[in-house]
Amino acid sequence: MKKLLLVGFMLVAGFTVAKAQQAEFKFEKEVHDFGKIKEGTLASYDFKFTNVGDEPLIITNVTAPCGCTIPKWTKEPVKKGESGIVTVSYNSAGRPVPFNKNVTITSNSKTPQKVLYIKGEVDPATKPAGK
Repeated sequence: MKKLLLVGFMLVAGFTVAKAQQAEFKFEKEVHDFGKIKEGTLASYDFKFTNVGDEPLIITNVTAPCGCTIPKWTKEPVKKGESGIVTVSYNSAGRPVPFNKNVTITSNSKTPQKVLYIKGEVDPATKPAGK
């Protein structure tokens, strides 16, 4: 009986230790407001993060809901204590309206999916007089 309890305890302890050693994001901010931008502008923002976990952080994909939102990210593993960037760009051409977009990051982090947000308002381009 003592051996069975000891084996059970070791399994639980081993699982706990394995679970605790993971990569983890810590973003400086998770929402960026561009404010007002001119129509036709490609507005970009760098979301900076640090891996505060114990294992290297690997971003496997970053997706956006439409073609107007373009993500780029640090491709190599981010070691414990090091930093990386997820750049999100918004193409305002032909979109003179307020916008609120998100990008979803998929990684080996403690939270495998993380969502970042951008928002702003696009001022319509002015047309030359007589056209």
